[in-house]
Amino acid sequence: MNTLFSSYNYWFMYRKNISKNILLGAAIGDALGVPVEFKSRQTLKDNPITDMIGFGTYNMPPGTFSDDSSLMFCLAESLCNGLDLNDISENFQKWMHEGYWTADGEVFDVGIATRKAINKLRVAKNPTEAGSTAETDNGNGSLMRILPLAVFLKDLSIDERCKIIKDVSSITHAHNRSVLACIYYVEFALNLLEAESLEEAYLNTNFWLKIYLETNNEYQAEYPFFKRILNGDLITISEDEIKSTGYVIDTLEAAIWCLLHSNSYHECVLKAVNLGNDTDTIACVAGGIAGIYYDYESIPKHWVEQLARLRDILDLAHRLEEKYERIEL
Repeated sequence: MNTLFSSYNYWFMYRKNISKNILLGAAIGDALGVPVEFKSRQTLKDNPITDMIGFGTYNMPPGTFSDDSSLMFCLAESLCNGLDLNDISENFQKWMHEGYWTADGEVFDVGIATRKAINKLRVAKNPTEAGSTAETDNGNGSLMRILPLAVFLKDLSIDERCKIIKDVSSITHAHNRSVLACIYYVEFALNLLEAESLEEAYLNTNFWLKIYLETNNEYQAEYPFFKRILNGDLITISEDEIKSTGYVIDTLEAAIWCLLHSNSYHECVLKAVNLGNDTDTIACVAGGIAGIYYDYESIPKHWVEQLARLRDILDLAHRLEEKYERIEL
């Protein structure tokens, strides 16, 4: 089946909790990584993370999520009322300046490019003009928050999906490399909904994204940076060949690699955290797609129970589900 161009209605009928899978999956991965952000891979090999802990890098209690999840929640909150770029940008500003959708009212970690873009939103005529187009600003700040769009985009054509993903990414990250990383990630998530295996979802995404790139001049210059992903190399390469930095390509590769080389949500997110360095974001990005594939019920219950603002997150997931996932049979 041509998954990139087909409707996902059939599969969503049988997966009623995609919003919960995404929000819990990503936020718990994020919370697992927060206490050890910036720790080296070797340090974590010597003392690996095996459970939810607290304090560490930011001295926050167990279950505290970072800016990664906060901005994802801001996007999801806005999507509950439809797609409105101005509303999304207002939520982002409320997060940074008022602590909206933070774990405890405190913003303790903001990427440089994200901070610059959100400050620029105050004066930008169009929210899509706030994000930097500089090649040096290809951090993972839009990738980490983009996944709720999968719920909104499921019935649209590939061209419509890519345009919307580009607009939402560009609020903070407007370079084509960041945009294409977000496109790949959302398309991979949609393929996970109907594939019989992780490898099938991965290869299907690669097949149709290559076709899209061949017919779309806008992103062709970025192809070399996605070569390892699109050639299927993530199935065979070793952990030593995976980087875990905040560079958008490194984060995307690491998250997908962790999912492809794991057999459960639990294994995937811990593998992501123990790669070291940008632990919270890589585990957040990996956790979102692991949540989709394995379902929120596979997440260890004591992790869920420790997550900050759990009731609010579950309410948000329910509202997003009510808006987009209920299908009349």
